[in-house]
Amino acid sequence: MAAERVVVARARRRVGVLVGLAVTVLITLIGGVAYAMLVRGQEAQIHRELAYTATRSDPSGPPGCTWLFLLHEGELISGGIPAPAGFPLAEPLGRVVATRTATVDTVERNGTVYFVLTQPRGDDVVQAIFDARYQLADRRHLLFALTVTEAIGLLAALASGVAVGRLAVAPLADALARQRRFVADVSHELRTPIAQVHTRAQVLARRAGNTGVPAAYRAELERLTGTTRWLGEVVDDLLLSARLATMPDVERGTSTVDLAALAEHAVVAETDRATEYGVTLTLSRPDVPLPVLGVPSALRRVIGELLTNALTHTPTGGLIEVTVRRAAEAGPIELTVVDTGTGFDPAERIFERFRSGVGTERRRTGLGLSLLREVVTAHGGTIEAQGRPGRGATFVVRLPAKTDPVLARSRPGR
Repeated sequence: MAAERVVVARARRRVGVLVGLAVTVLITLIGGVAYAMLVRGQEAQIHRELAYTATRSDPSGPPGCTWLFLLHEGELISGGIPAPAGFPLAEPLGRVVATRTATVDTVERNGTVYFVLTQPRGDDVVQAIFDARYQLADRRHLLFALTVTEAIGLLAALASGVAVGRLAVAPLADALARQRRFVADVSHELRTPIAQVHTRAQVLARRAGNTGVPAAYRAELERLTGTTRWLGEVVDDLLLSARLATMPDVERGTSTVDLAALAEHAVVAETDRATEYGVTLTLSRPDVPLPVLGVPSALRRVIGELLTNALTHTPTGGLIEVTVRRAAEAGPIELTVVDTGTGFDPAERIFERFRSGVGTERRRTGLGLSLLREVVTAHGGTIEAQGRPGRGATFVVRLPAKTDPVLARSRPGR
């Protein structure tokens, strides 16, 4: 399906990028080590050349790329080869004359770098100068070679990563598609027998209440009825999840749904159960429709799951407030469900599948909030949850609004 192909393509690109980054990091690490070793070796060689020149050479015949100046009894002696402009350095000479301590200076000049060693030689002071232009050229050549190598390696890694991703992800995508089809088929086949079992359990429980069956038996029948209802809800969750995963995006967005009307119908449907639990259930909505694009049954399930979750965790005497409104003039449609129930720990990952925490005995376990998030995300919306232990919970669903003049003039479902 379209969504599945998008996921597979994204996974392939991600594998390619990860392989490319791994190769890039490896080449960068090797190149960095090589460059550091080159620089360290060059500097060691330069210092050896300076030390040899300052100790043993004569100003008239220093080694190549070096110059030597000798300060003897206040007179500066140099060789026949002219030194670069600005040399010798007077300040280091004066400092060594005063302190008799050798110093090394680095000077950037004339498009190159000069290393300058000034040190005593007997009663005199010498200054050796080394031109590192060739060493700098070697560094630039190495950096260029590393850059070219890294670029070629990155392109090769991306190509191989895409190929590896195609070979690795395609079987996984096929397996996921088969799994979803299997879940959808099995869930569809199970709906009818589970509905029949639930109906028979309800009939038996009703008959038991009318024929004087002991209270213990009636309680077990009621528990059986609740279990079959829960089993049917889990199967519906599995079927809806599988359908959302394989449903094309265009099919999800062709129906205009009045979210306010859906919320009103859901609140009416849950009023009896809220009364049974001793919980006050209220609804606040505008007098005009609030249209969104989506699958009516899926969005109806979102509202129903939020109400079920709130009723599950709100004790007797509590309050559940449902609000549907437009966040702004051109903003999304917001559905908010606030309860005064047991709340939850902010660190609890309540949107994980089959996640359950401490709650009332009416808590049910299933796909629940995880499926809710899947449905909302599939409709281009977002869901947020806020809560504190013992301070209730707030769930906010935001869905993109749709402007529909025909729908805006009427209020369906009333």
